Amino acid sequence: MSSPLSALGPLAPVSADVFRETCAHFATGVTVATACNGDGSPHGLTVSTFTPVSLDPPLVLICVDFAPAIHETFRWSPVFGINILAEDQKWLSIHFARLPEGGFDQVAWSAGASGVPLLAGVLGWMECAVVNRMDAGDHTIVIGEVVAAGSREGKPLLYFDRAYRRIEGT
Repeated sequence: MSSPLSALGPLAPVSADVFRETCAHFATGVTVATACNGDGSPHGLTVSTFTPVSLDPPLVLICVDFAPAIHETFRWSPVFGINILAEDQKWLSIHFARLPEGGFDQVAWSAGASGVPLLAGVLGWMECAVVNRMDAGDHTIVIGEVVAAGSREGKPLLYFDRAYRRIEGT
C-alpha cells in the first residue's frame, strides 16, 4: 500500500521521536478503558487516546496498542467501559499502565449494566457497545456507542508534557 504522501513529492512521515515529542504538547484527560475477557475476568488499560466522536448517536473511540496481551480482550469484547479519572486518581492511571493483566485485585469497582468493570470514585464513566473496529498502524481503533453514562462534580486528572497535571484555581 503506498502512502498518500507519495503524491506530494519529497515529503516523508516524521520520525517516531519527533511525533512523540510533538504529541506530548497536547494536554489530555486520563482514562482507563475496561472490558471483560471470555471467562468474565475484568481487565483495564490506561489509554492515551479517548475521543468523543458523535452526539447522534453518542459515539466514542479508544485506541489500543497491539503489543500488550490485553489487546485481545478489547479486540473481541462486545462492550467496553471508559473511566474518566479524577485529579486524585493518578495511582489508577499508573496501576493500569503498568499492570493491565489482573490489575483489579486491589481496585474498587463494580460491574455496570452491560457487565463492564466501572472503577469507584471516577469523575465520569461510560458503558459502550462496540460498533466498529479497525486496525491503524500499531493500534486497533475501537468505536463504541455509549449506552449508559454518569458523572460527578470534581476536577480531572490531566496529562501534559509527559507528566500528570491538575487544573489550578477554582
